[in-house]
Amino acid sequence: MQERVKASKRAVNLSIDAELLDAAKAAGADLTAVLENALRAQLRTTKRDEWLAENKAAIDASNRELEANGMWYTPDWLAK
Repeated sequence: MQERVKASKRAVNLSIDAELLDAAKAAGADLTAVLENALRAQLRTTKRDEWLAENKAAIDASNRELEANGMWYTPDWLAK
């Protein structure tokens, strides 16, 4: 598994729903880890969506080619 290099941390000021914060603290949630993980997931989704949008024309062309002519190569494991 990939090890994360210890990043520098920066203090931030956030406003969070009081009941949600109380429940998270009562559950023992590590708010820093939760926020960092959520931000990483959001950024992955954003990058994926941007990549798909930037490459839509090529993906569509590839799909049309596949529909018109089929696969150019069928591996043994798929031919069965």
